[in-house]
Amino acid sequence: MKKTLMYLFAGALLASCSKNEINPVTTDAQDDIDLKIVYYLTGDGEDVEGETEDGTVLMGGSTDVDAAFEWMIDRAGGGDFVVIRVTGEDGYNQYIYDMGGVNSVETIVINTTNSANSMGVYNRIINAEALFIAGGDQWNYVDIWKGTLVEDAINYLINVKHAPIGGTSAGESILGDAYFDAMNGTVTSEGALNNPYKDRVSLQYDNFIENPWLVNTICDQHYMGREGRHLTFMARLNKDYGIDVKGIGVDEETAACIDEDGHVQVFGINNAYFCKKTNLGPEACASGHPLTWDRGDQAMSVYKVPGTLTGDNTFELSDWSTGSGGTWGYFWAFKGTFYSSF
Repeated sequence: MKKTLMYLFAGALLASCSKNEINPVTTDAQDDIDLKIVYYLTGDGEDVEGETEDGTVLMGGSTDVDAAFEWMIDRAGGGDFVVIRVTGEDGYNQYIYDMGGVNSVETIVINTTNSANSMGVYNRIINAEALFIAGGDQWNYVDIWKGTLVEDAINYLINVKHAPIGGTSAGESILGDAYFDAMNGTVTSEGALNNPYKDRVSLQYDNFIENPWLVNTICDQHYMGREGRHLTFMARLNKDYGIDVKGIGVDEETAACIDEDGHVQVFGINNAYFCKKTNLGPEACASGHPLTWDRGDQAMSVYKVPGTLTGDNTFELSDWSTGSGGTWGYFWAFKGTFYSSF
């Protein structure tokens, strides 16, 4: 039985153990030692270069979706799987490694801007054949990682190496071109709908993760009960940036897996929602006033896709109009109250 060990680079480097055991990780940069960066490794410490395929996993949080990780592993080409996070430990290592098909699983705890600019961290990420962003607080990810080598490395994996990446909960929320950064804490649907410009509705756009299938798209997680805030986010983005905004919301215990052609399979036990504005933007979206985005009860066109264990139900991001196994409906808001046709 493997044991889980933590390696904190605060002193002399540790030697590697035998293949397929929990190995101490050697570092290729002195700054890893100075910054006390924590790595956890399960499997072979020797780098393996697998042939990767594009893929993005948007996981809604709570219990992880096994099929989504297996989908990522299939696209990792037998290489190395890296998990990044700001807090926590190695909870994913054994879980992913025991699925088989990867050379190693390594978790890196990156909790300062200096460590996010470590060349050792950067090299480990770009040498990965799959990358997963754990849950947590998305403001930590934005505040600590945005504008650093970690950001560069993530975008390298997506756009140059074409390796699968994914995230759950907060890790999912930062993968869109637009995102709720939670700088001032979380916000409820009621709070956002009653005042789209309250300080807790803190949004950013086009300045972090660059995923070609998520351009002008904002993702939200733990989605049941958050539809109203997601609609508000989209209203704000449409008004503030004039973009043809889109949104993907994913329920807990559910994952939307996007392949290289924009074909989405939904795995899990709940639903994923693919949202786009039908025509014009909101009628009333102003500071201190409740949101109205009504447009004849059809403000936001939504395709609701139930998850399955085998990912049989689908949606196509290539046209945002085609899917299978789901149901079309609408979201809208009138004077701060959210409505849904589902």
